[in-house]
Amino acid sequence: MYRAEQEVMDAAGAARAYVPGVQGKGLPLAQARLKRAVDVAGALTFFTLFLPLYATVALSVRLTSRGPVFFEQMRVGQNGRSFSFYKFRSMVENSEEALSSFLDTDDGARSEWETYQKLHRDPRITWVGQILRKTSLDELPQFWNVLKGDMSLVGPRPCMLEQRDLYGPHWGAYCAVKPGITGLWQVSGRNALTYQQRVQLDSKYVQNWSLLWDLKILAKTVLVVLTGHGSR
Repeated sequence: MYRAEQEVMDAAGAARAYVPGVQGKGLPLAQARLKRAVDVAGALTFFTLFLPLYATVALSVRLTSRGPVFFEQMRVGQNGRSFSFYKFRSMVENSEEALSSFLDTDDGARSEWETYQKLHRDPRITWVGQILRKTSLDELPQFWNVLKGDMSLVGPRPCMLEQRDLYGPHWGAYCAVKPGITGLWQVSGRNALTYQQRVQLDSKYVQNWSLLWDLKILAKTVLVVLTGHGSR
């Protein structure tokens, strides 16, 4: 595990069980159970149908750059509970040092990072990582997060502890449901949106949740992934 990743996990350690003052009004019990049933069925279907693809991506990461196959980081989930979040590694080994050095020498990039929490030209991403991100294949390990119950197929994108302040009054809405592999902002502009626009869409999703809306978002996600619209 990378040093920077370990530092994030250490910082989150005290909050692993619970972050005070973050509860939001969650879904009624019947709706929450229905959503969970769909999550489990979807994740099991994925692993049944796409296990060869999963193995191929893992092998490509292992053979093309130094470091572990999986990227693990602490994220904040439902009711402020922290959990280990997984992706296929798409960055170089010294990713945090590379980002810090790049932002220190490029004011435009720093402004872009502060607005979007992403970079169009990110020096940390490997050539295989570029492909994985363009096709969203780096997200595949999160189906394991769904099976574990940390995440849902659809919900707010899981945020890092240090991004909490960016949510402002919408933090309670974020914590009301499980974060998702995909969500409203991914099918409404994806990385073309500012972080504040993303927050507002996450809040809108929570306040207006329905199973039909989840199914529509999943269907739109397939189209977004196939076209690569808004990906970085």
